[in-house]
Amino acid sequence: MSKIRSISAREILSSSGLPTLEVKVILESGIAGTASVPYGVSAGTHEAVTLFDNDPKRFNGRGMLKACHNVNRIISPKLAGKEASHQAEIDELMISLDGTPAKSRLGGNAILGVSLAVARASALDWSIPLYHYIRKCYKIKLREFVLPNPMMVVIEGGKHADNSTDFQEYLISPLMGNSAREEIRAGIECCWALREIVKKKGFSSNVGNEGAFAPAGIKTNEEPFRLIAEAVAAAGYTVGKDIGLSFDGACSELYRNGKYFLKSENRYLTPEQMIFYFTTWVNKIRGLITVEDPLHEDQWEGWKAITQKLGRDVAIVGDDLLVTNEVRLKKAIETKAANAILIKLNQAGTLTETIQTCMLAHKNKFLTIVSHRGGGETNDSFMIDLAVAVNAGFVKVGPTRGERVAKYNRLMEIEQELGKKARVAGRDYWPG
Repeated sequence: MSKIRSISAREILSSSGLPTLEVKVILESGIAGTASVPYGVSAGTHEAVTLFDNDPKRFNGRGMLKACHNVNRIISPKLAGKEASHQAEIDELMISLDGTPAKSRLGGNAILGVSLAVARASALDWSIPLYHYIRKCYKIKLREFVLPNPMMVVIEGGKHADNSTDFQEYLISPLMGNSAREEIRAGIECCWALREIVKKKGFSSNVGNEGAFAPAGIKTNEEPFRLIAEAVAAAGYTVGKDIGLSFDGACSELYRNGKYFLKSENRYLTPEQMIFYFTTWVNKIRGLITVEDPLHEDQWEGWKAITQKLGRDVAIVGDDLLVTNEVRLKKAIETKAANAILIKLNQAGTLTETIQTCMLAHKNKFLTIVSHRGGGETNDSFMIDLAVAVNAGFVKVGPTRGERVAKYNRLMEIEQELGKKARVAGRDYWPG
């Protein structure tokens, strides 16, 4: 056990080329832990605040010197001398120091950077892997390690790509269950096949924010599923047997005055019509296993309706609806407004709040998917250790770009470390 000697933050570049921050925590033992903080281009309104400088002379106002200042001048003096392994106490102190519901004073990004760096320093101080440390620190009593399945974004649209689909992401999930390494290999092989199919059909094979293809000119929102199914077959796999399909509607982004505007189809749909729209997909598209953000983030009655209608056949995943927030998750559990949750560390703003949300989901049999962020991702792989620690069903990460593959490389590393002490989730989460 060791106390915190110093904490410092600096501005670094994220995957978008715009700034984020990195925090270093040095313990009295001399051990140092660092963590960098992701954020999303497409973000729910109920997330912890990402504090920007709003100085138009620097990075178009997207600088993070204020957040760094808050770490260096406000948080650091308060935490110096605190026992680093008392993670929950440290996180609660920062929450109290901020004093706002969404961490808008100090910035959720500033607080999270410290929270994650403290945890990493403590894990190093204890000489154990981070995922082991998280279990020990929070007394997570799971009998085994179940490694998450990869959930790879392979086609992206919405706010993540120009002139592509209305919906934000189309994904594949290898579910063979033999090993994480082999599932990742299968997913990458499907991506290679998809690249050739996209090019053959005259689309661009350039990649978007998340390392997925962003083919401009796709005529319908359903067409990506046909391209993906063709690619899966070309790679030697079978949709519905080896590979599951998913999509993220990010439908809060499409909501206008009580209706959803689908630009590619030039029509507005009511909430009831959107539910019918996605019901036809679930009934028609083979291998569909998850439906993420099919409605606006505050349309609770609609979420209840779609979960009641489709929840036995697919996982209805709340991202913008739930924003890794324990209070919103409790409401979803009570009202049966979803049956799965997307977990993003920066939505909550501390490791402790994220763990509490994950364990509440686990207790109530909600499928848990730990996710990257779209535009402001970093090379930090903390999310993978988190996913392994809580036995998440999936990790949602793009298949290319260095900041994405760093996550898959960490998952394969953990699998090698654990050996026979772990198994892969495989088809544990297949609908039905």
